[in-house]
Amino acid sequence: MSKSYLDAGAEVAEDDVVRVGLNGFGRIGRNTFRAILDNPRVELVGINDVMDFEQMRYLGKYDTIMGTLDGLELDGDELTIGGTSVSLHNVQSPSDLPWGEEDVDVAFECTGIFRTKDDAAQHLEAGADKVVISAPPKGEKPVPQLVYGVNHADDYDGEDIISNASCTTNSVTPVAKVLDEEFGIETGTLTTVHAYTGSQTLIDAPKGKTRRGRAAAENIVPTSTGAAQAATQVLPQLEGKLDGMAIRVPVPTGSITELVVDLAAEPTAEEINDAFRDAADSGPLAGVLGYTDDEVVSSDIVGLPFSSYADLNSTNVIGDNGLVKILTWYDNEYGFSNRMLDMAEFLVDES
Repeated sequence: MSKSYLDAGAEVAEDDVVRVGLNGFGRIGRNTFRAILDNPRVELVGINDVMDFEQMRYLGKYDTIMGTLDGLELDGDELTIGGTSVSLHNVQSPSDLPWGEEDVDVAFECTGIFRTKDDAAQHLEAGADKVVISAPPKGEKPVPQLVYGVNHADDYDGEDIISNASCTTNSVTPVAKVLDEEFGIETGTLTTVHAYTGSQTLIDAPKGKTRRGRAAAENIVPTSTGAAQAATQVLPQLEGKLDGMAIRVPVPTGSITELVVDLAAEPTAEEINDAFRDAADSGPLAGVLGYTDDEVVSSDIVGLPFSSYADLNSTNVIGDNGLVKILTWYDNEYGFSNRMLDMAEFLVDES
């Protein structure tokens, strides 16, 4: 799939193409698949999932959020679209995948299962050169969490396995980076008002995290998030300064993070917004951080490729002591999936 189905218009030399193998065809896997179709540099050469091939075709083509992908068909053990094809696999262990035969540069680990360093290393055994985990890593062996545009360039040291962190970490760290660099963060707390996910249940049922067992489409569900802790790993200067929580709400995608911080400086709301505009318009956060002056709602930001989309109308400076509230939107599926592609391109360029 080196040529974009949607034709982004750029010609890419064969040597510059990034060949990707995708393990896991769930929400992030399928959003990543859609994002690849609009990226002429990234070629998807293989998809693996435990579901059968017809289910892959069906769920790849028909999507409640993203709509219908016309032209996607199943031809034996391949998906075809726009004159291109991608091979399908149906194996349990990543080590059994033919990544070597398919000359995979980067394996995307999107199952949510193989999140330790040793588990993810099975993709290397299978022949992939690099691995990007689409979630925070687990286990005792360290795996760097890299947020594209925030710490990916400074903290990458040639590792074969990296984590793309979480969607919320990708949302909050761009704005936190700007605020800290421009005005200095003393302390802060974040609340992500987050779309429900597959970690919840459709009807009331027992869950390890009790409140996540209540009907996802019917309740506002306070729960935990690891984003604050992860943010301090990505921005270590904020260690001990941030905490946070999540509130899951009855929307299928489209989330917003509220960040309340005590700043060392005492900027006006317009000075803060100008800092966001400048960071979004040029430099490492261009294409990662977006912003809007319009009064948008959650459905308006579904399908945006940004990690973080600052709601400038909601920037609020409280009093004259540097207390500030920021709101930033994110499509917790599609925005995050676009960073998977950015990270793959970066890893290949650094190799």
